[in-house]
Amino acid sequence: MTYQQTKQWIVDGNVDNYPNDTQIQEVAEYIKNNQVVAFPTETVYGLGGNARSDQAIDKIFQAKGRPSDNPLIVHISSKSQLAEYVENITDNAKQLIEAFWPGPLTIVLPHNGKLSPKVTAGLSTVAVRMPDHPVALAIIEAAGLPIAAPSANRSGRPSPTTAAHVTQDLDGKIAGVVDGGATGVGVESTVVDCTTEKVMILRPGGITKEALEQVVGEVLQDPALTEEEEAPKSPGMKYTHYAPSAPLILVDGDINFLRKNVLASKQEGKRVGTLLTQEHQGLSEADKEVIIGSKEYLPEVARALYEALRGFEANEVDIIYSEVFPETDLGSAIMNRLRKAAGGKILQQK
Repeated sequence: MTYQQTKQWIVDGNVDNYPNDTQIQEVAEYIKNNQVVAFPTETVYGLGGNARSDQAIDKIFQAKGRPSDNPLIVHISSKSQLAEYVENITDNAKQLIEAFWPGPLTIVLPHNGKLSPKVTAGLSTVAVRMPDHPVALAIIEAAGLPIAAPSANRSGRPSPTTAAHVTQDLDGKIAGVVDGGATGVGVESTVVDCTTEKVMILRPGGITKEALEQVVGEVLQDPALTEEEEAPKSPGMKYTHYAPSAPLILVDGDINFLRKNVLASKQEGKRVGTLLTQEHQGLSEADKEVIIGSKEYLPEVARALYEALRGFEANEVDIIYSEVFPETDLGSAIMNRLRKAAGGKILQQK
């Protein structure tokens, strides 16, 4: 489906009563009429549609170019709304909801069949979260229905953290975009399976494993984080994601090892880009360096990640080398996204 023009709403960050704002009301009408609209959350921009409507979900998949066997996250505006769409809420889920909702945590539970089966990709479970963003919550509340919302980008592209990113990928392909400024966390929500005895991370994200374990004790990590699964329970577990405009290779080694690979590629006549922390700015000898923040402050890196991946314009470089990060705390989410963006390609210093 194509649109002559994708409508844009610019939402004033100082509005006190979002649900009664005329623009929010108009966006809600679009959603209720099974149109799809991009809007900001605290993680990335989401592409929202009525989670009870097959028609709306088809439009999401079509706009993104996303395979329909990949489940979508359902966004709700209150904790009480969860009970309307799941069979039961486990004790672990209740504890995590109390600790982290609203926030960047998505919980997988058995659904009760009241959502479009296209949202769940035919699975018996559904992934649900309550975003910590006033605009997102106001839209869901005003629409009066659950909103399915994957990231608002073409499938395989880096996720959008500004309305401009959404427009780059989806202009003319969706009904509208709500510009609420840049997002905060920068990487998607953590997805956890609460149908098992111990909570299991299906996708690392804005809530760290360490933070989860402070609430529910030992938390497991799904082996499918490193292996493709035929029927993934979680969004983002299948297919290539977050890819920049040129092939990306991760470099697990010091800056001298990274520079060595840069120079080798330049000798082959390639234009080379590097994704670096500010500690190594100017040291790679690449044709273009994109700085992602400080290695000493990973929240800054997470916020800058997708903007940085989009910073290499098409036909600007032939290959990109990136630093890697320690896989603790938020580093797990950053490395999960970088590995997917690189298609698993990594060079190890010996």
